[in-house]
Amino acid sequence: MSRIGNRKLQIPTGVEAHLEENKLVVKSSKGTLDLVIDPLVKVEISENEIKTTPSDNGVRANVMSGTVNSLIHNMLVGVSEGYTKGLEIIGVGYRFNVSGNKIGINAGFSHPVEMVTPEGITVKSISNTEIELSGIDKQKVNEFAAKVREIRSPEPYKGKGIRYKGEYVRHKEGKKAAK
Repeated sequence: MSRIGNRKLQIPTGVEAHLEENKLVVKSSKGTLDLVIDPLVKVEISENEIKTTPSDNGVRANVMSGTVNSLIHNMLVGVSEGYTKGLEIIGVGYRFNVSGNKIGINAGFSHPVEMVTPEGITVKSISNTEIELSGIDKQKVNEFAAKVREIRSPEPYKGKGIRYKGEYVRHKEGKKAAK
């Protein structure tokens, strides 16, 4: 049984939530997010609380009530506080160049890789080797961070590449010298 589906979500101050047929819309000064509700889940909004319940006693309905509850929680946190994801690049000559909505990445290729940031995500350059992605949609922020990391993911011998802030890369032992 999903216990997450049973939790009651508190609507933070400054956030407005309402249902439009089968769509939940959450608004604040930071932006607006919407979610299409699965027909197996009932969403009830009281004064400052959102509750999800399964529409029947099936296993799938119970699972979906927990999933929808988590998605709504992510929306409430996103429009009230926002999400950030830090990236760092490690290697000789490796660096980020942020200009407007583009990120130039020098990561050991013969050419710099250019990436355009999606709408709703802002990029802040902390230094040549660190950037911070932020936005109100958790899925978009983490997905774009994964795409940037995918350009040159950290290798296990020297640890060179793009990694999340605070990520631990386990190093392998290299070749041993012959006697």
